Amino acid sequence: MADAAYISSDFYPAADDLPYEEEILRNPFSLKLWWRYLIARADAPFDKRRVIYERALKALPGSYKLWHAYLRERLDRVRSFPISHKLYGDLNNTFERALVTMHKMPRIWIMFITSLCDQRLITRARRTCDRSLCALPVTQHDRIWSPYLTLVSLPGVPVETSLRVYRRYLLFDPSHIEDFIDFLLRSQLWQEASERLASVLNNDSFHSIKGKTRHQLWLELCDLLTRHATEVSGLKVDAIIRGGIRKYSDEIGRLWTSLADYYVRRGLYEKARDIFEEGLASVVTVRDFSVIFDSYAQFEQSALAAKIETAENNSKDSDDDDDVLRNGIEKLSKKFLEGFWLNDDDDADLRMARLEALFDRRPELLNSVLLRQNPHNVEQWHRRVKLFEGNPTRQILTFTEAVRTVDPMKAVGKPHTLWVSFARLYENHNDLVNARVVFDKAVQVNYKTVDNLASVWCEWAEMELRHKNFQAALELMKRSTAEPSVEVKRRVAVDGNEPVQMRLHRSLRLWSFYVDLEESLGTLESTRTVYERILDLRIATPQIILNFAYFLEEHKYFEDAFKVYERGIKIFKYPHVKDIWVTYLSKFVKRYGKSKLERARELFENAIEKAPAQVVKPLYLQYAKLEEDYGLAKRAMKVYDQAVKAVPDDEKLSMYEIYIARAAEFFGVPKTREIYEHAIESELPGNAAKTMCMKYAELERNLGEIDRARGIYVYASQFSDPRSDSDFWKKWNDFEVQHGNEDTFREMLRIKRSVLASFSQTHFILPENLMQKDQSLNLEEAVDTLKRAGVPENEMAALEKQLTSSSNLSAKNGNKMPSFVSAGVEFQPDGNRNMDANKEDIELPEESDSDDENIEISQKVVPSAVFGELANKVATDQKRDSSAAEESNNNPPLGALERIKRQRKQ
Repeated sequence: MADAAYISSDFYPAADDLPYEEEILRNPFSLKLWWRYLIARADAPFDKRRVIYERALKALPGSYKLWHAYLRERLDRVRSFPISHKLYGDLNNTFERALVTMHKMPRIWIMFITSLCDQRLITRARRTCDRSLCALPVTQHDRIWSPYLTLVSLPGVPVETSLRVYRRYLLFDPSHIEDFIDFLLRSQLWQEASERLASVLNNDSFHSIKGKTRHQLWLELCDLLTRHATEVSGLKVDAIIRGGIRKYSDEIGRLWTSLADYYVRRGLYEKARDIFEEGLASVVTVRDFSVIFDSYAQFEQSALAAKIETAENNSKDSDDDDDVLRNGIEKLSKKFLEGFWLNDDDDADLRMARLEALFDRRPELLNSVLLRQNPHNVEQWHRRVKLFEGNPTRQILTFTEAVRTVDPMKAVGKPHTLWVSFARLYENHNDLVNARVVFDKAVQVNYKTVDNLASVWCEWAEMELRHKNFQAALELMKRSTAEPSVEVKRRVAVDGNEPVQMRLHRSLRLWSFYVDLEESLGTLESTRTVYERILDLRIATPQIILNFAYFLEEHKYFEDAFKVYERGIKIFKYPHVKDIWVTYLSKFVKRYGKSKLERARELFENAIEKAPAQVVKPLYLQYAKLEEDYGLAKRAMKVYDQAVKAVPDDEKLSMYEIYIARAAEFFGVPKTREIYEHAIESELPGNAAKTMCMKYAELERNLGEIDRARGIYVYASQFSDPRSDSDFWKKWNDFEVQHGNEDTFREMLRIKRSVLASFSQTHFILPENLMQKDQSLNLEEAVDTLKRAGVPENEMAALEKQLTSSSNLSAKNGNKMPSFVSAGVEFQPDGNRNMDANKEDIELPEESDSDDENIEISQKVVPSAVFGELANKVATDQKRDSSAAEESNNNPPLGALERIKRQRKQ
């Protein structure tokens, strides 16, 4: 009854609760019954559920499920109230009661600690964390440390408290030292942060859980040490950063700058300058050099600006009373240190000079960086010498360092140019003695190639020539081209490392220069000796052979020059010997002409025999010119005939043209027919054969052989596609208009159609309507041609009708393939024409005779200009036919169709 006084009547069990209450009374220690009761009253007010929870926990104080659900509901209830509400006190008391039995459950501890953190009960939360660590086993401590570290990281927590907590945490898990270092950096504890970071770097077995490399950690330490140089002590900053410079080559510029910045922050400016200079003198990349140089220049500019600003402030504050004592001390110190330049306060000019000197030295310092990358780079050494232009002493020192440093076997560029430029520097200052000393040392260097050594000897000789020491130059060339003795060769062979000096005597460049000197300064015999030596060493070129021969010819030694040509011919093969042959033959013919014709022929035959087809044409032309000038015309024609067979296909046409032109000049135009026929029958390419046929036809037309020309056109038609080669068919068309008749013109059209069909990809017989269309087109072309020829319209109308009727007849007979036409046409005494190549007669259908007799065809006279020579034949036929003559008096002339009918009746 006493307990009932504290519980409202609303919280007593209702009628709906009686079944659950009865079950609980029968079995109060069943978790399942209590849990089912709580689920059934899920919608009840929290206070009523709280009573049920309290009764259940009183019966089952060790149930984790009940405690966890009860605590979560209490947490959800107080979440909407401020942290100063009394419900938070009840919540904390409930957590304390729960931990009496649930002290081994980490989830309960975490809920309690999180709630205390939300209430900002820092001390109680910290003590709760400590209690939980004492109560829980070590294997579950990691679940407590996460909210514990979150607690000590809250604002308002004393730094010392956080430090102690982090140190305890590192004893539990040392791998999270990076989190501790980040905390130290956030707390501005630079000393301990640097020490911890240094210890991490000294631990070789350390592995970053954040994925940081040792390189990144090292850079963080360097930045920490340099930015807080005055706050950190006890660490050897210089040694640490230099160790990083030696170990991490990709951040050298940044580390040197950090080290210099460290000394700048400590006020050791001269030491900082030394560090900058050391860095500039040791980096090997342009990127690192740029980083250090920019920092160095910024440091000097800052120092200069600070000095100028300090001087201005001193001038403004010089009248203040507070500075009287300080000014007195300064005056006293100046009195004792008077005369010392270091005691001068106004050193702005010195700092300005330092800055200007730094910028003036930049090209030299940059060149030094490039040379440190590759000390055997010849071009960079030349650029370094050019930087000291106007300072011979520095240039000499640079050249000396260069020739000592550069290894010819590893050099990038031409190392001999350093020696040559070195000697030329002395020469430009009129010091030939030292120049010769440099050259003498240069020729003893073992270069990579013989050409480098030969260039040094040539430059030495050219220097002597510039100073008129001609004999000295010749002696140098003689000395350089001397072959080493047998003893020297044997000694070098034993050593196994043959220097280039052993092969210098075979240098063509050296011998070429030597022979030029001998031609200019020496005698005939000495020059011949040098040339002979070149030939004996088998290093001569075709140009050397030609020069030797020209030299002998200038001195009237023609036979000796020809012997030199002979030696060159034996030494070289095609294509190198081509110039020698051409020059030799031209010189020989010019020299002897007709006097030694057989020898010249033998030379030409030998040259032609050895020459390939691609280069034989000039030799044949030269040979034929010899026969034309000094020999027989028949032999010249024979040479041309051999030439057209020997030259390649792409030159046959041009060779035939030359052959025909020369034959026409010597024997007349009719004699060229044989050559034309041979050219057409030979294996000329299609276009070349067609071109030759057209020229042959033009020749026959000019000679009046119309039928022969027509036969040539017929033969050439097989090479001409009407779709692409319109020029050929236009010429044949013009030829027929001028010299042919309707039969020949019709035959040309038939051949054109046959050739067009043969050139088509698919051969088939065209339908009749398309054939007639093609014929009508050809007739239209013929009419246009007659108009251009100036034929009157009335005559053209008659001719058009004749051609139309003839085309219809040929269309009925079908399309015939073209055949080759003979060279000429024979005329029979009776006036009938007999064609050798095409003996087919035009046959008209019998049933068409009766119809054609009743048709009257108006006909006109065809002008004789259209038919050419056939006009005379037509006139003769008309006179011989008496019956036709009587009808011609009353009626117009018979047309082509009527004449064909009468010939069929006869």
